[in-house]
Amino acid sequence: MTTYSWPADEPNPLLDTPGVSAVQAAILHHRGVKGDEVADFITPNYDQHLHDPLLMHDMEAACERIESAIDTQQHIAVFADYDCDGIPGAVVAHDFFTAATKNSNCPTSDVGQFEVTYYIPHRHYEGFGLSVSAVEKLAQQKVDLIITIDCGVTDVAAVNRANELGIDIIITDHHEPAAELPSALAIVNPKLGNYPFADLCGAAVMFKLIQALLSRRDYGLVLGYEKWWLDMVGIATVADMVPLRGENRVLAQYGLQVLRKSRRPGLQQLLKIAKANQSTLTEEDIGFAIGPRVNAASRMDAPEDAFHLLTATTITEASTRVTHLEQLNQSRKTAVGQMTKELHKRMQQLEEIPAVIVMGDPTWRPSLVGLAAGKLAEEHGRPAFIWGRDGNGVYKGSARSGGAASVVTLMRAAPDAFLHYGGHHVAGGFAVSDDGIHTFAAALNQAHADLGEGAFTPEPVQIDAQLRLEDVNQLLLNDLAQLAPYGTGNPKPLFAFKSVTPISVEQFGKNREHLKLTFSTEAGQVEAIAFFANADSYTKVPKVGEEMNLLAHVEQSHFMGRAQIRMMIVDVL
Repeated sequence: MTTYSWPADEPNPLLDTPGVSAVQAAILHHRGVKGDEVADFITPNYDQHLHDPLLMHDMEAACERIESAIDTQQHIAVFADYDCDGIPGAVVAHDFFTAATKNSNCPTSDVGQFEVTYYIPHRHYEGFGLSVSAVEKLAQQKVDLIITIDCGVTDVAAVNRANELGIDIIITDHHEPAAELPSALAIVNPKLGNYPFADLCGAAVMFKLIQALLSRRDYGLVLGYEKWWLDMVGIATVADMVPLRGENRVLAQYGLQVLRKSRRPGLQQLLKIAKANQSTLTEEDIGFAIGPRVNAASRMDAPEDAFHLLTATTITEASTRVTHLEQLNQSRKTAVGQMTKELHKRMQQLEEIPAVIVMGDPTWRPSLVGLAAGKLAEEHGRPAFIWGRDGNGVYKGSARSGGAASVVTLMRAAPDAFLHYGGHHVAGGFAVSDDGIHTFAAALNQAHADLGEGAFTPEPVQIDAQLRLEDVNQLLLNDLAQLAPYGTGNPKPLFAFKSVTPISVEQFGKNREHLKLTFSTEAGQVEAIAFFANADSYTKVPKVGEEMNLLAHVEQSHFMGRAQIRMMIVDVL
């Protein structure tokens, strides 16, 4: 069960900050923002708050090698991960190299007509990271230089093979380095060396590389032109759930500004089919409209489909590609729905639900099981480990905590049950041997029993402020907008409305699957809604005329082009 941390009755040092409202002061205080950081947090500045890209590990060596490849017209391969970080990063690289090629005759640049190949591995058959087989395929294409995006920092064997074949490797990655680093020509990673900010996503690292290249030559581009590529960096920064603090906050905020103005035909068509308003795009649209569709390409088919959509140059091409991508997204939903239905059927057949739910099927794609695991864990309030089998016959799966025991603590307590595993308290991934697939459920449940209270990592959800229903207005929205975008490291503010009484409690939607509570205030009625929920979904059942405490977010909806201020229900106490 979720526990909540109510606002402490203690002095807030930010209350006297000029230009900061009481609500903003409470939110910033709970985010750990100090007095001298407030101005930078509220008003991120692209020119002032981004670090020098040349400070990043091996950046100068990377720039020199890319410049050499361009000048001598070598064959460059961009190898990007297949998710909603790697693919946008590949689009950023594509935009740069395309612009450099177009400006090859510019007198201020020494750019030659070079060739660039884009390689995104197949999730089901090739798996994550730079592989030996991928290097060998690129060698057959006479590639001279491979630049990775969002992967590579642990791929020692693949880099060794590239060296044997005479191919130079530049790794751009943001994942944690292992004890042994690959023998690449350059490893550009903010977690190595002394770069001031370690939490960039993969696409942002690629963007920093491009910034560094542009600081050394202009490639015929006007100063600041690279800002148009921040739409992709913004998507990746939000979708990859890196902390939205420091440089990430700058990149996400400017990224959203560019997204709202982006002229990319593929992006415009994607938003159109998702019924998302481009001019009012928010971080939630990235999470619910853009991210799932980009990821659908790798989950269901070839990840290049999303890459080609986002690099499309005409409406005709974009329309064709987005139709295909939407079909894949619908297929993903259908497959997950069927998987979830089967899981529910199996759960009903259990005499007793175990402390750790472990289920799977060799016909299920590992790329889809995380979505089903999350639903099962949430419904039963306990960890769910769901597995499938990839295109190489390896059993892989995803784990979700359901807000209960830490999945990574459980896996650490049963290491022999897995080929490998990783993650954090809320979510993780794993691979299991052919023999282990029959025994790792018992191992996890035994680990849960042995750990006892040690399996749990209670992290109370912070309530930022107590408000009145009358406070839900445009002034509040303006305050909240200044602190956006919200996400990891800057969670959406949570407010408590004490002793409020709904005048109606009703289900709405085509199948009456959504909940709406209506309250009366001196300024008129205000609504609180929750998608795919009913009155029984919360700690206390809300009833007409009965006093309750409401925990909710406040937002502005633009559904069907109509602006409406509303609350989004988190819990009823």
